[in-house]
Amino acid sequence: MALTLAEAAKLSNDVLLQGVIETIIYDSPVLQVLPFIEIVGNGLTYNQESQAPTVAFYDVGDTWAESTPTFTQQTATLKILGGDADVDNFLSKTRSNIQDLEAAIVQLKSKAVQQKFDDSFINGDTSSDAKAFNGIDKLCASGQTLTMGQDGGTLTLEKLDELVDKIKGGKPGMLLMSKRSRRKLTALSRGSGSGIMEFDRNQFGQMVQYYSGIPIGVNDWISDAKTVGVSTDCSTIYAVCFGEGAVAGLTAPGGLQVERVGSLETKDASRTRVKWYVSLALFNTLRLAKLIGVRN
Repeated sequence: MALTLAEAAKLSNDVLLQGVIETIIYDSPVLQVLPFIEIVGNGLTYNQESQAPTVAFYDVGDTWAESTPTFTQQTATLKILGGDADVDNFLSKTRSNIQDLEAAIVQLKSKAVQQKFDDSFINGDTSSDAKAFNGIDKLCASGQTLTMGQDGGTLTLEKLDELVDKIKGGKPGMLLMSKRSRRKLTALSRGSGSGIMEFDRNQFGQMVQYYSGIPIGVNDWISDAKTVGVSTDCSTIYAVCFGEGAVAGLTAPGGLQVERVGSLETKDASRTRVKWYVSLALFNTLRLAKLIGVRN
């Protein structure tokens, strides 16, 4: 069964690990909801659904036509994400009365892991970095890609609705965009006077914007300087469904790990390692879409 990081944290008795997970998911709307499937081995070969089966009405005695989903075999390989956090023993002993130095340093390392995952979730490309995994920009099928125009264009509510409609089998679980695109969408909503933008608190107590009931997630790694045609100031908006039949994370058994390496030989310090054997899979191409060429 797939679990989110938040659910995994509740099952752990490791206080340090719980703190690391809380740090990682706090500022990441994706990691708050993305489920992870534990796999044994270094990768997963799966059948990606690219076309749904069809049915029809028949008269008595008609010949029935067979129709099955179209699948494409894909392979996702686990990648190693993480880093070491060294705590100087002298500082730990002399300054621990001010704050827990180890917890602060591990927290900063955890934040770096979160930022690297969020970046890779969008922009990961194994053709340019074989050590990373493919992100949703690379995984999105060409048939699920919309554009604002040959040279991009200003976002409209009609085009955003068209993006939402690209998702089959229900609404997207999230609309992912840059802060600039979020500001433009907010302005469009105010200008329309339709009240299509709503606010509510999520399970972590944070205020979240909704567009037609779909949560809006902001990702700082979505560039506003992409090139479409002759325009170099374009951004992308993603419509994403999360789950085992859509976009899901892959992880080794145990998920995110915090490992105490211990005292170091070459310096007077103790090391803690934050590591994650992780990847990403898209099980159904119709559950992910993107709108490119979004200009300000």
